[in-house]
Amino acid sequence: MAIKDQPQPPRFRLISNVLLLLSSLFVLANIFLPNLFGPQIPQVPYSLFVHQVQEQDVVRASVGQNEIRYQLKGEGDTPGQVLSTTPIFDLDLPKLLQEKGVEFAATPPSKNGWIGSVLSWVIPPLIFVAIFQFFMNRQGGGPQGALSIGKSKAKVYVEGESAKITFADVAGVEEAKTELVEVVEFLKTPDKFTAIGARIPKGVLLVGPPGTGKTLLAKAVAGEAGVPFFSISGSEFVELFVGVGSARVRDLFEQAKKQAPCIIFIDELDAIGKSRSTGGMYGGNDEREQTLNQLLTEMDGFAAGNTTVIVLAATNRPESLDAALLRPGRFDRQVLVDRPDLSGREAILNIHSQTVKLGPDIDLKAIATRTPGFSGADLANLVNEAALLAARNKRLAVAQEDFLEAFERVVAGLEKKSRVLNEKEKKIVAYHEVGHAMVGALMTGGGEVAKISIVPRGMAALGYTLQLPTEDRFLLDESELRGQIATLLGGRSAEEVVFGSITTGASNDLQKATDLAERMVTTYGMSKVLGPLAYDRSQQSFLGDGMGNARRAVSAQTAEAIDQEVKEIVETAHTQALDILKANRELLETITSQLLETEVIEGEKLHEFLTQVKPVDKVVA
Repeated sequence: MAIKDQPQPPRFRLISNVLLLLSSLFVLANIFLPNLFGPQIPQVPYSLFVHQVQEQDVVRASVGQNEIRYQLKGEGDTPGQVLSTTPIFDLDLPKLLQEKGVEFAATPPSKNGWIGSVLSWVIPPLIFVAIFQFFMNRQGGGPQGALSIGKSKAKVYVEGESAKITFADVAGVEEAKTELVEVVEFLKTPDKFTAIGARIPKGVLLVGPPGTGKTLLAKAVAGEAGVPFFSISGSEFVELFVGVGSARVRDLFEQAKKQAPCIIFIDELDAIGKSRSTGGMYGGNDEREQTLNQLLTEMDGFAAGNTTVIVLAATNRPESLDAALLRPGRFDRQVLVDRPDLSGREAILNIHSQTVKLGPDIDLKAIATRTPGFSGADLANLVNEAALLAARNKRLAVAQEDFLEAFERVVAGLEKKSRVLNEKEKKIVAYHEVGHAMVGALMTGGGEVAKISIVPRGMAALGYTLQLPTEDRFLLDESELRGQIATLLGGRSAEEVVFGSITTGASNDLQKATDLAERMVTTYGMSKVLGPLAYDRSQQSFLGDGMGNARRAVSAQTAEAIDQEVKEIVETAHTQALDILKANRELLETITSQLLETEVIEGEKLHEFLTQVKPVDKVVA
């Protein structure tokens, strides 16, 4: 696909350039013209003028409102020098001039006074026009200046010499591609549908987490159909002036209808499509609301004719969109573009690895197994990081160890070998990480412990324990969630067992454990005391925990009961972790000693150690 530039009418550029030229000429005339009609008179301070009058060096003076011109005494037949000064409010000046015998009178009108009068009326408006034109030229996105502010900023892609994007370039979203095949078929052969009275959805909304390939899918639809593709972000409609966004919407759809059949793609639709309810959490905005109203009108306007223009839009916050956008006749079909599963991740890695030289030891399936929850953009970044590491290590091809190191860089951050710990801190970190690993080895639902390291990574991690899932999981039961909390508290528990005290290193673990326990009570209903009720009012979205993280309005007794239940879950998991480590104290010392020597334990050696962890006879379920 290639970008096609929109033609720019030359008359608009001519008008703006003439205005700028005229304003520049008038400014220069105001500066230099007064000097062309007479010699320049030197100006002196008013105090010097008064002193010269008192010394009787002044022959005559012409007193005006803005200037005093006076002539000094000459020598012989040579007239004296003419000087000027700026007057001040001095009521005694006429009396002083009369006493000293100075001839004085009012200043005659200036010969070029009409020029100053004209300039004072003409120059300010022209300067304002020039400044206004300059800013409109910057905001208007091109040489048309202020006259182009209402023009659409959409990029138009048409079939060109460059390779087009097709469904073969998109992987991991097979269900979404199947939904969009109908759109492609309608654009190619609309008679197939219209002959039996069917109509294609006018708007298709792609929803899903960031980086899952929504924009790529839209381009693939245009590439498969071989039609023009108008691409614009929702934020590009909204400007400072009310009405500009709606004008751009009209201009965009006018251009699209001229090139029909075609596709309009609006990225980040929530920038202009948020709920118009002023009483809601978003508030009102005149410019955004007018832009949204115009978009709704234009989409409904397609029903009047046979114009085959399809609107694709993408957002990761569908819950924030206005209800009028999602009704039948507008965006009446939603296509979920979710994070890929195991086979999808492997397919995505295969696509992004086509331009990278891979070594013979590469196992993309193993890498896909390590990366649950990664989006397509995350996997593309992973491949690029592995290639950069291979080039840094002066390899001719990317090796499997490059991918493993790239994965750890993405998940845990860069290694900070320059961050040197003293012996006491290093020992505390080692026991802490081994405590995580030993408790995690007996817990289900947390994945397999694959690596223990006391090499600092990222901004705050002094060490880390890497757990990898053995399969994609979509549901976890209560015992598995309790096991995850116990694993999080394993590091703090190891510090208590060995040193009899605790440090600040477990702060992040405590935060995660508390959050998970609170979700168990308020969201998942995993409390026998409170029962199967949801007390969390946050709206879950693709961005994370939700748009709010507050509880519903509950009574003081219920709030206290929630806090007690959360505390009970965390304390039970803490006791469970302590029991496991106390029952395996000798193994804890053995693994920690090995970790202090090598700084990293992984692979078969780690597996051999962790298989020796003995379960506790009395484990609280």
